[in-house]
Amino acid sequence: MNDVRPTNALSLARSAYLRSAAHQPVHWREWDDAAFEQARRENKPILLDIGAVWCHWCHVMDRESYENEEIARLINEHYIPVKVDRDERPDIDARYQIAVSALTGQGGWPLTAFLTPDGKPFYGGTYFPPDDRFGRPGMKRALESIAQNYRLHRQDILASAEKISEALGQVEETRPGDTRTGRDVLDAILAQIGRTSDPQHGGFGSAPKFPHPGALDLLLDTYLETRQTWILNVVTTTLEKMGRGGVYDQIGGGFHRYSVDERWRVPHFEKMAYDNAGLLGNYLRAFQVTGDESFREIALGIVSFVENVLTDAEGGFYASQDADYSLEDDGDYFTWTLDEVRAALDPLEAEVVAQYYHIEPVGEMHHNPAKNVLFIDQPLEAIAARVERKPAEVGEILARAQTKMLAARARRPTPFVDKTIYASWNGLMISALLEAHKVLALEGAGDRAFRALDLLLARGYNPEKGMFHSLARVDAGVTSSSPSPLFEFRISNFGFLDDQIFVAAALLDAYEVTGARRYFDHALELTETTLRRFWDDREGGFFDTAKDSETRQGRLEVAYKPLQDSPTPSGNSVAVLVLDRLAALADRPDLREKAEAILNRFAAKAAEYGLFAATYGLALSQHLQAPLEIVVIGAAEDERTRRLLETAYRAPRAGKRVLTFDPRDVRSENLPKGLAATLPNFPLDGTPVALVCSGNACQPAVQTPEGLTAALNEASGS
Repeated sequence: MNDVRPTNALSLARSAYLRSAAHQPVHWREWDDAAFEQARRENKPILLDIGAVWCHWCHVMDRESYENEEIARLINEHYIPVKVDRDERPDIDARYQIAVSALTGQGGWPLTAFLTPDGKPFYGGTYFPPDDRFGRPGMKRALESIAQNYRLHRQDILASAEKISEALGQVEETRPGDTRTGRDVLDAILAQIGRTSDPQHGGFGSAPKFPHPGALDLLLDTYLETRQTWILNVVTTTLEKMGRGGVYDQIGGGFHRYSVDERWRVPHFEKMAYDNAGLLGNYLRAFQVTGDESFREIALGIVSFVENVLTDAEGGFYASQDADYSLEDDGDYFTWTLDEVRAALDPLEAEVVAQYYHIEPVGEMHHNPAKNVLFIDQPLEAIAARVERKPAEVGEILARAQTKMLAARARRPTPFVDKTIYASWNGLMISALLEAHKVLALEGAGDRAFRALDLLLARGYNPEKGMFHSLARVDAGVTSSSPSPLFEFRISNFGFLDDQIFVAAALLDAYEVTGARRYFDHALELTETTLRRFWDDREGGFFDTAKDSETRQGRLEVAYKPLQDSPTPSGNSVAVLVLDRLAALADRPDLREKAEAILNRFAAKAAEYGLFAATYGLALSQHLQAPLEIVVIGAAEDERTRRLLETAYRAPRAGKRVLTFDPRDVRSENLPKGLAATLPNFPLDGTPVALVCSGNACQPAVQTPEGLTAALNEASGS
């Protein structure tokens, strides 16, 4: 981050992205009422810049334009400049992404929008170079032209902006009764996903390629239900190609945000918590289904990255790791020259690594042609034959080399890590790590998940309002008792739909793993708060912001109900999964009715969105089929309980849920209503047992892993 003396009002911002611009000569303001009042008072348009601390092109535009004295003079003279962190304010970003995409056909970050003093957009784009180039208008010319037009044709611009805003209000509108939920909607989503899949390189569409964890989840669940080979092939090809590509950090683990090419080789190097949470779940489930050890290894690599880079000492997970460590580099921390490899390793290790990871004198990075992105394009056996070693020996050489390279890389300047703890992204990560705890028996992953959940409940939760959006680490100064700087969490005073729903899902996951009633109670309480504050009582579905929120959505008044997976799972779709789970556990038919209302509300749009409605498809699929529940009752320290749980966790079944209870907790007063009617009547003699139920039918209780496998096969008809 920049240590230059601040020249604008951003030095005290909560957001690391905003603070990084505090030294710029642009008179930036945060998004607040005062900025809009100033625009109205001075009769100036607003220049809105939306970006993120991990965004490479945001840094480029900062350096080229916003640190340019001439451009800053134009901005300060003719505009009220407002800078927004898209991670901190996804509500503002979502609305102006819709607006700029409608105006120009493009979106992304940095998002640059020109607004009237009441926040209505009339022009915009993404990256603007300082001068005309790349077929793009230069920032200097755009600023001069827009300022002149606003001065000479203000009324025309205001009238046009009003019409644009009215039209944008209809973009996200859904009409009740257009389509009912049914298998045909799910089939339409699956067909569109199949059409966009790349059978050669995996993934969906062409370059640039982004991961789509929701689509892979839906495909895996559908495969387990239908056993269609093409569906599994899409998943395994995608995960294999991604795991062998440069989009996966072959040395440090974890995935970069996306690949600029269709082969997954050259990434944009930022690493996001939400991507790695979703992909961790994908690799764990694919390992369950296929038994492929490479999927297990990638999952362990993601867990290692999360532990070493994103985990806070007090609990919780950081938001992201930047792509670059300075404005001049482009992934230098993650890439290697051949000389750097040779300096870190002995000659045999260097030869094996260079061949295995395709490291050559000329690499893939345009800013430094000697730099190589590490990716795997040959099997281990081919390398072994070339260096005249056995494959197992080459594997040992690679493991040693990776350890040395990781140590050498750690001595390089390190990209910035945004230590903001977002409730929504932490919810996703908690669920993923609990899955790792179950599938791979990783006790440490479970411990970190529970610590994060407890931190969120202790520091970021209000029973009346629900989850706050973020906990941000800020410098609390130096005290007489501690000469080192102290840090404290600064809490946001608002939360969004995703914060509520993703944490509610994580609470239910924690309840299933532990049987601890407090997690269930928090999940139900949080969901009821979300229904009160976010539910559209007139037309159904959840708004992304609370109806009673003290924080304005933005001056662009668009009632937004998230349906698309972009880039995280859709809040409304995950809400269906949460509502259905709670409906069964709490014996609350009203919650299932709410889930069905969401599915009906968005059915027509979901069929159109296809790939980008994959989580909706998963929610619909699980809503339509009878849930498969496995209940394991036994003392945690009993080896027989552990073996039953291991069998239950690893069994690949569509829509499966595993709940575990200590026998002492199987009492009516300790259980939700949906379980209290049955489990306390179950005869227990101290022997651990497992019960398999599908819909309203349960198999006889079993006491052995073999018996559990047989009961699962009978329940699923296999």
